[in-house]
Amino acid sequence: MAKVCQLTGKRPRSANNVSHSNIKTKRRQLPNLQWKRLWVPSEGRWVRLRLSARAIRTIDARGIDAVLTELRAKGVKV
Repeated sequence: MAKVCQLTGKRPRSANNVSHSNIKTKRRQLPNLQWKRLWVPSEGRWVRLRLSARAIRTIDARGIDAVLTELRAKGVKV
């Protein structure tokens, strides 16, 4: 499964580990993804999404109905 947030589109990034002697080696910075089950009262069902912590806070602020409308407009099957 891809490590991508379904709402924000956050993906793994490429970065460097830097040692004390300033030697740089490649590493990956992974987004903080969680499987989240959300109740959608308008549809009377649960929706399971793979979300970043930032996206969970966005849903708390804007509401699940507004977020689902935006996701469906992007073409994501929910």
